[in-house]
Amino acid sequence: MATSVGTIPGGMATPAMTPAASSPESERDAEFQEHEKILSPEFLSVAQIIEMLREDIDGVQKKLATFLNFKKLKTCLKEAILLDYYTSGFLWAREMDFSIIQYSKFMTLLDMLLHNLRTLHMSLEDSLKWLGEVMAEIGPSQLQKNEKWNVFDIKQAKAIIDYLKISLFQHYKLYEFLFYSTREEIVIGTEQTIEVVKPSGCLFPNPLEEGISFDIYSTFIEPPATLDTEMKGSDHEKGPEESQPETSTSDTDPLAGFTIEDVKSVLGQVTDDILIGIQNEINEKLQIQEEAFNARIEKLKKA
Repeated sequence: MATSVGTIPGGMATPAMTPAASSPESERDAEFQEHEKILSPEFLSVAQIIEMLREDIDGVQKKLATFLNFKKLKTCLKEAILLDYYTSGFLWAREMDFSIIQYSKFMTLLDMLLHNLRTLHMSLEDSLKWLGEVMAEIGPSQLQKNEKWNVFDIKQAKAIIDYLKISLFQHYKLYEFLFYSTREEIVIGTEQTIEVVKPSGCLFPNPLEEGISFDIYSTFIEPPATLDTEMKGSDHEKGPEESQPETSTSDTDPLAGFTIEDVKSVLGQVTDDILIGIQNEINEKLQIQEEAFNARIEKLKKA
């Protein structure tokens, strides 16, 4: 710190403390701290990243589901889509052979893009501008200023932008629909009412073995009464005196008073009547078809 001479009451001179000019080291420290705030806090810790690097594809997906606390993957479409988003990003970063700090920044970048879309309702144009500003801070544009602060080189930065273009930005409307649109929850199922067996001491008839009500059984399952049982019931209702004349009349031949010629003439008359009716019906159908064919022929001639 530099000193300067000042005065106090009584005329005595005393050195006054003045702020010294900031040193280059302090400026670099402040700039480094500001650079460290970019994409903070981290989406995944270093321990979590190292743990997932030891797993295969299924293991990475299970680990991410645990870290993100996704518990309804089989029934919640939103959780399944988000898990696929993060898993695909992590596996792509593995193919790029990123370092641990690059894994951390890249996964945080993926999470921040979704955060801006979900919470800030950021449009596609604003997300692209935000991505450009972030990549300018962590990408190769700072190379001439301080190379050790660059997280990604030029090739990696271009690859990240290309990946985001085909993964998030190409389907941006679908992600907006995922976060903003409400969907009806469809429950598939049926309800069935089954009667249970009543206690033996209850004044209620025992139910059927199928466990259905008596009304349904009597309407759809119980076989109808046959004609023989009805006839037997009617015979029992009638007395023996009424049933005897029926048996006597049933023994007589109804054609006893007719000759063979009478039967032939009656059958011939009935046959002629039937044939005449059939012939008239055939003639009417043939006439209708003939008129239809004539109309088609006339249309063809005009054409």
